[in-house]
Amino acid sequence: MTTPEPKTPIHRNTPMGKAVITLHQQLTELEERTGGWPGADVVDILGDWLEQFDFTAAQPAHAHIPPRPPDSVWLLRRWDSDEDRVLPFTDEGPALAEIARHVRANWTNLRSHEDAPPDPPADDRKAVELYYGPDCDRFPDEGYSLHRATIQGRRLGRLVPLTFTFPPPDVCERANRNAVFHPQTDENDLPCSEVDGILVFAYLNHKLGAVQVSIHLDTASDHLVRPDGTVPLRVSVEDTVVLDDSGTEGAPREAVLDQLLNAADASHRQAIHAAALAAGLLWNCPACHWDNPAAAACCEDPGPCRKPKPAAHDAAA
Repeated sequence: MTTPEPKTPIHRNTPMGKAVITLHQQLTELEERTGGWPGADVVDILGDWLEQFDFTAAQPAHAHIPPRPPDSVWLLRRWDSDEDRVLPFTDEGPALAEIARHVRANWTNLRSHEDAPPDPPADDRKAVELYYGPDCDRFPDEGYSLHRATIQGRRLGRLVPLTFTFPPPDVCERANRNAVFHPQTDENDLPCSEVDGILVFAYLNHKLGAVQVSIHLDTASDHLVRPDGTVPLRVSVEDTVVLDDSGTEGAPREAVLDQLLNAADASHRQAIHAAALAAGLLWNCPACHWDNPAAAACCEDPGPCRKPKPAAHDAAA
């Protein structure tokens, strides 16, 4: 079976997109009126259409941005006699922490097993393996599976000018007026606002016990994309700017600790991490062992853990 080549999408808000749509409309009207495409009429339409383009002007240099590699997600499935559920995670670590929480809460199930220690080990992977067994077959009616899955989807490259300028006021206003809200219609989707191809999901996440906001930029119009493939983004919560990579003066910068950890190799990162814990810049959650910034009042683990910050850390600070 031959897979057809994906069609190139037309962006209605760009001059070229509008021109192509206008040509399509004219040819469609001609076909409806005459029952075909008479050669002389088509030549007249194409001649007038081509007149709007300047083929002698120097073309600006462009950057080709290849499609982003497919994303992946870690899928955790846990089942017992009462439930069977699947949870997605961005990394293996939080997924193991989630199943380890269940293991530690039910460690008393191993009392009859002589090979099990009286208390669960601190390491999540070891605790899970000891509880379920190396082949995950210790309990006949309870188990789990954890694997990495690739998120399939259509991905296209981009061709954007090397001299990036943000769209002018009239283009921004038109895009804002054409914004669309997509409400949730079933359990498989989420409410979303769409502005010039940018998707903003804001919804109540019962599992996390929090309001979650997700911004997706893959479908943003080409005139919003910089030569490095990024979109200028500024995010505010109430009056506080929490993210700003627009380059404007006063934009918040990455914390020094994050800069050090991101720039360090594995051995240096471990030393910086240990020093940050000792200095009270980070605190480790006693329930799930997630490292949190000193300002966090409760655990910020991506899973459902919201353990309050121990009082001892506040006293030490």
